[in-house]
Amino acid sequence: MNRKPRVITITAVSGGGKTTITKQLLNKLYNSKALYFDSYEFEDCPDDICKWVDKGADYNEWNLSPLIKDIQFLLNNHIQSLNYILLDYPFSYLNSKMREYIDFTIYIDTPLDIAMARRILRDFTENPIHDVRNDLSNYLSRGRTAYLELERSVKPNSDIVIDGSLPTTLIIGRIIEEIRNRSL
Repeated sequence: MNRKPRVITITAVSGGGKTTITKQLLNKLYNSKALYFDSYEFEDCPDDICKWVDKGADYNEWNLSPLIKDIQFLLNNHIQSLNYILLDYPFSYLNSKMREYIDFTIYIDTPLDIAMARRILRDFTENPIHDVRNDLSNYLSRGRTAYLELERSVKPNSDIVIDGSLPTTLIIGRIIEEIRNRSL
């Protein structure tokens, strides 16, 4: 059987669990490959997320060519009869150039306080406390709007929404069940 690999995106706010869930799914889904949004350098994209949101959050302003090129390569070359391409990717179907490659998208609905706590633990383990204070101040004054934008736009444009406060094993189990039920 030589079917096209299924492209599944894992979306969430920053600190919402995209990378953790993607890595664990990679170990559970036979013959899969993962691509991570944060591993790419995108040119001609919004450089200030908060200003981008304030201007209306046009997801097509993101030039995702390097990521799309890698997806095309994996789809066209059927690397070792690849079954799944997992994307740690924040925008669901909202970027029109990416939309045509996505078969299924999952939104990890992580409460914002949990996501913020994870971000601080992840990003500031070696930083002085004033760096943490500055980040929290920026979140309260500007950054929270970007988190709310994802909840407002990306979440309803996802195929399933999973509670991000659940244990990782339950999230993974639910995703695998959905993949099987939908014959992905």
